[in-house]
Amino acid sequence: MKTEKIVLAGGCFWCLEPVFKRIKGVQSVICGYTGGTLNAPTYDDVCTGKTGHAEAIKVEFDSSEISLSELLDIFFAIHDPTTLNRQDADTGTQYRSAIFYNNDEQLEIAKNAILETEKKGTWKSPVVTTLERLAEFFEAEEYHQDFFTKNPSNRYCQISISPKLAKLEKIIKK
Repeated sequence: MKTEKIVLAGGCFWCLEPVFKRIKGVQSVICGYTGGTLNAPTYDDVCTGKTGHAEAIKVEFDSSEISLSELLDIFFAIHDPTTLNRQDADTGTQYRSAIFYNNDEQLEIAKNAILETEKKGTWKSPVVTTLERLAEFFEAEEYHQDFFTKNPSNRYCQISISPKLAKLEKIIKK
């Protein structure tokens, strides 16, 4: 087993976490904040849009079961990487599309994933996903972890997460 970690931001972390938890080879997914200037931010801090942090997920995966390229293909399929600082109804820099890489190898894989996403023509506009070196990841408050599992009838979750899970199912069946 070869364990790697990558941090991804693509809107609300509630919307990414349940998708990535269902992927074979993913060992853990943690909601949190990264990419900002405040030390140990809270949800309330990040929601102001003034800290520079993004809501993100830290994905720990076994790269002998699933590659970073495959994870990024899923990432680009389940959120709109062409909208600057916005996903669905969520707006602000905290909802930006970003890949927070750990090393030069991950950076190159992420660059290639963006190029491949644009080549596929899935999205009509250019990809605006930023590539940022991971500095520090701050785990979100406990009530944010496994939010969809704990609140399956929450209307926001139903509207935002169910379509992403349906896309994942299509990807897995290919």
